[in-house]
Amino acid sequence: MRSLLVTGGAGFIGANFVHLWARERPEDRITVLDALTYAGNRANLANVKAELVVGDIRDGGLVDTLIASREVDTIVHFAAESHVDRSISGPDAFIETNILGTHTLLKAARRAWLGESRRPHRFHHISTDEVYGTLAPDDPPFRETTPYAPNSPYSASKAASDHLVRAYHHTYGLETTTSNCSNNYGPFQFPEKLIPLFLLNALEGRTLPIYGDGMQVRDWLHVEDHCRGIMAVIDRGRPGETYNIGGGAELPNLAVIDTLCRTVDDAFAADPGLATRFPDAPAAHGLPTASLKRFVTDRPGHDRRYAIDCGKAMAELGYAPAHDFATGFARTVAWYLANEPWWRAIRDGSYRSAA
Repeated sequence: MRSLLVTGGAGFIGANFVHLWARERPEDRITVLDALTYAGNRANLANVKAELVVGDIRDGGLVDTLIASREVDTIVHFAAESHVDRSISGPDAFIETNILGTHTLLKAARRAWLGESRRPHRFHHISTDEVYGTLAPDDPPFRETTPYAPNSPYSASKAASDHLVRAYHHTYGLETTTSNCSNNYGPFQFPEKLIPLFLLNALEGRTLPIYGDGMQVRDWLHVEDHCRGIMAVIDRGRPGETYNIGGGAELPNLAVIDTLCRTVDDAFAADPGLATRFPDAPAAHGLPTASLKRFVTDRPGHDRRYAIDCGKAMAELGYAPAHDFATGFARTVAWYLANEPWWRAIRDGSYRSAA
């Protein structure tokens, strides 16, 4: 039986991981540590067997107490500031949480697990493909050996935290692993990221603002596939190693947006009740959702292309994404349509009253 401390477990990817682990390994103990900042949401952990502790990963005393009192042997570290636009306008929070917060967790893990009574343990750190920088159209995908070249305060802060995790393994012997993932999508994603933001804007008749020419390419990864990849790394990954987890779906943003527009139009055509629920949507009046598209000035330092080579995870861990983009995207849209109270609470800010 494992006892997990999942940091950032009330956020998008962390909550999906908690749901998956609790469903498949109900005998394990899960403690979630989350500061419930704007992207953390108690509702993400509804009906799941996990204890939520509201607190900051930079609070070393709290982390020490949780590891000792819950007999934690596995830390799964999701907690991070993660929105590039926010890192451009306010980088300080990214340095504080992503670098200093990770270091606080590493120090606590070292104290608990590498003392006189050395204990079996695992510290798994979730990172991003953005630490590798950007790719030209014909460049091979990122591999674990690709040199780091972060281009935003967000990716720079994640790169720094990756290096700290590596250093704690090589210097102190802490049993760490790191996974670098591509663009996630799926249930519980806070509506500041492309897919949920544009979907909800489409339902509410708001503009779909497209950066630059919209031809920035990303590898799209369904969040459940990502979480299964993380489980495989925790179970079978070699200490000190890094594993790339990708979805095998390289698409330009504009193609994703066009797919979203068609999916919304088709959903309204198939279900007349959607026009009553979302009267401001163009599709409610027989107009194309694509009429909401607007091209806007590109953001500073916008990486042109990301792509992940997850061959190492496939060969060593047996990882493979189960969702192709069409299937995963359709499931995602269906989830948001079926969970309107969840995202309405975010749009009107009432979810914060439960924080």
